[in-house]
Amino acid sequence: MLLPILGLLVGLTLGWTSTISVPLQYAHYLSIALLAALDSIFGGVRAYLEENYDNYVFMSGFFGNIILAALLVNLGERFGVDLYLAAIFAFGVRLFQNLAIMRRILLNKFFSKK
Repeated sequence: MLLPILGLLVGLTLGWTSTISVPLQYAHYLSIALLAALDSIFGGVRAYLEENYDNYVFMSGFFGNIILAALLVNLGERFGVDLYLAAIFAFGVRLFQNLAIMRRILLNKFFSKK
């Protein structure tokens, strides 16, 4: 459990201290990719808390979500339709659902020990 936390801290430190900027034309891609990655990470943490985590499911979901989200953004740009909003809505709803379930699991584990 310490290795993912260490990786997260290293990534956040590199992100905040670097001067790399993303061109504005890729802002939609980056925002959707970030939401897709967060959705997968929250789903992985939820699965870990439910004790049914599978590394293959996590990795396929992580990359599958990012690829699907990027395809939606690209398709939307080609047709002139804001399809990225559908991905934002779907990933946003899933993020809050996973967070609510994780909170319930942690509260149940905390209060069941007492």
